[in-house]
Amino acid sequence: MTMTASRPTGHPGYSETLLRRPESVATARRLVRTALAAWDMEELADDGALVVSELVTNAVQHARSEVIRLVVSRPGPATVRIGVVDKSKAPPQHRPSGNEDDSGRGLVLVAGLADDWGTDLLPWGKRVWSELHRKDSR
Repeated sequence: MTMTASRPTGHPGYSETLLRRPESVATARRLVRTALAAWDMEELADDGALVVSELVTNAVQHARSEVIRLVVSRPGPATVRIGVVDKSKAPPQHRPSGNEDDSGRGLVLVAGLADDWGTDLLPWGKRVWSELHRKDSR
């Protein structure tokens, strides 16, 4: 895990390069929970863990590189941003899923839990991100 210099909020960001493997989902959840505990924002831990699980799972399934990058930052006093960077330029897409399908609901879950989410295209890939806000700040 890497901590970056303080942001305008006075809090460092956290990031880690992960292998594009299913086991990395658990590592990503731990990093999000660690950052939220350090920032005294544990009330977002369950939603943050679920959001990062879905974002990392999508990258594991669809990215083209051997590694992905997880970045957890605090752009505002009551806001946490979780971003997953990979080398695929293909944006994530909502897939229709039926009652019997085992997958295809991840982005719906992210959209339902997050206060905002989106994709930033990069020269060599993309960053899919989600923002969570403290309940008392909405």
